Amino acid sequence: MTKLGYTMEYKIETMARAYGRDLPLAWKKSIELARQLRGKTVESAREYLERVIALKQAVPMRTYNRWVAHKAGTGPARYPVKAAKAFLQILESAVANAEFTGKEDPDTMVIRVINAHKGAASKGYRPRAYGRSSQWNQDTVNLEIVLEEVA
Repeated sequence: MTKLGYTMEYKIETMARAYGRDLPLAWKKSIELARQLRGKTVESAREYLERVIALKQAVPMRTYNRWVAHKAGTGPARYPVKAAKAFLQILESAVANAEFTGKEDPDTMVIRVINAHKGAASKGYRPRAYGRSSQWNQDTVNLEIVLEEVA
């Protein structure tokens, strides 16, 4: 039992997972997109991501919303197309892993865990005036998706 009074039990035989390491994405947009996908079925998550890529569905920015324009019926929101494409690719990888391990219908599986963590910074330098240079690093994101069969 944990401090909160409950335990999370994982049944490995009913799960499938996929990781994306050091993806060149915006970390804040990835967190907001992961928050929207958590708990959805694979089919509804796939449709949601395709609508975001087609600029038909805005992703609400709940935490990182400073200077973010409002969208009709949503509030402060954006269209993180690059992050949505990466999420869709990792989701398809998790579905392929579920099919490989013999799950019956991967489209009805639920996204149990979806996390976007900061990855290693890709180091770079930008030339400046008078022979100087300054750092020009690119942040990366580690994505994790775990699917679970619903009983």
